[in-house]
Amino acid sequence: MLRHMLVLTALTVGSLQGIVHAEAVPVANEGGPLKLEQSHPGQDPSAAADIGNTSIQALASGAGGVIYAGSFGMGIFRSSDRGGTWMSANEGLTDPFVLCLTTGKDGAIYAGTFRGGVFRSRDAGKTWQPINKGLKRLEIKALMMDAKGLYAGTGDGVYVLPAAQDQWKVVTTGLDEILVHALARTDDGTLYAGTSGKGVHSYKERTPGWTRLRQGLKDHEGLVENFIRVLAVDKEQGVYAGTFDGGVFRSGDGGKTWLPISRALPNDSIRGLISNERGVYVATGRGIFKTIDKGRQWMPLNKGLSNLSVQVLIEGEKGGFYAGTSSGVFRSDDDGLTWTAVSQGLEGESVAPFKFN
Repeated sequence: MLRHMLVLTALTVGSLQGIVHAEAVPVANEGGPLKLEQSHPGQDPSAAADIGNTSIQALASGAGGVIYAGSFGMGIFRSSDRGGTWMSANEGLTDPFVLCLTTGKDGAIYAGTFRGGVFRSRDAGKTWQPINKGLKRLEIKALMMDAKGLYAGTGDGVYVLPAAQDQWKVVTTGLDEILVHALARTDDGTLYAGTSGKGVHSYKERTPGWTRLRQGLKDHEGLVENFIRVLAVDKEQGVYAGTFDGGVFRSGDGGKTWLPISRALPNDSIRGLISNERGVYVATGRGIFKTIDKGRQWMPLNKGLSNLSVQVLIEGEKGGFYAGTSSGVFRSDDDGLTWTAVSQGLEGESVAPFKFN
């Protein structure tokens, strides 16, 4: 059975902001019906067509309440007033198509890009330097920081940049030539990778390599979901997997078995997933929803969201959230009950980082 991937390609070399077209590319699929898959997390034709606005694909919270926003075509923006105003922060960034952001305890900010690899800033986003030595491919879908260093999900598996070093190393064998969209780690040291087409894999130190978690991940229609977009871990060390178009799954036994928990959701395209002491929050193609009972009921959290196609969701300060959409950024200060648009300054000229032949 073939699965079709939706590849976003520029109509013009000079601009990718909001103007794209879809091209069907056959991709191997291990069972299930034909589906359309996307090459970029959250980037879809309907969202990209929101001309005149900035499509935000990545968000991160830095020291002192500073917020960073990574856009699809206009690089990185920085706000020091909780999104009230934004300033472009792109000096040294050679690829303005930013797919993920994360911060370190030392205050450094890291950006993963579509074609330029990983960039690091040690001066609150004023300047950026590439750190790509050791990476085989420079498409970076996910970044995750822990005590051991910085992890990157790439077009060729998972790499780690050990603390105080500037050369990437392959974490372990088993994910060669596989696109990794999401990363998570549980307290016992197990690392989880969500892939494009190969489901969820896990790895624990002193084991032979990545292990594919084959049991479960079947949606309410009995279809196996192998395209994973986001991962998260709750306080009970349960692992959540959000898929491209098959909803949300939870495993309470380290990935041995999975249960679908999103049948009550109105949309199965999962773009963001947060678990905290107040519940589990998911960002979808039709807004943001919360559950406090592991998916038996979902409450919509969309009041004030003028764009329900959410691309990324992060926690802010004191029960707050930031949501990135194709219409900029929204902030909530009341646990998602209401949202306010905070996109002043998220403008600029979209430019292609590379020449496409």
